[in-house]
Amino acid sequence: QVQFVESGGGLVQAGESLRLSCAASGSTYRINSIGWYRQAPGKQQELVATLSSDGSTVFGDSVKGRFSISRDNAKNTVYLQMNSLKPEDTAVYYCMAVVTGYDYWGRGTQVTVSS
Repeated sequence: QVQFVESGGGLVQAGESLRLSCAASGSTYRINSIGWYRQAPGKQQELVATLSSDGSTVFGDSVKGRFSISRDNAKNTVYLQMNSLKPEDTAVYYCMAVVTGYDYWGRGTQVTVSS
């Protein structure tokens, strides 16, 4: 199993930046991919960014060019750098990892972007 501690959410103004952190513990050596999803009120959950064990990344269309994802293996932590934030980025952001075919989710961290 894998557990997460997410941090870095908050309230910012449009155009500003935030960095989310997801510190993983447990069977982290079995993680196939790790990343972030988000869900805004009344909307479906959507992919933000994922990072696979081979280093490949996938980004949601709405964040391409503004967000980046990175991993510090020594700290078992994944970072989501969010730049040029927009009010439509407001959502709860969840860390998620695929571990030997199973999905593990964090509790989420709120990001609110004011206009």
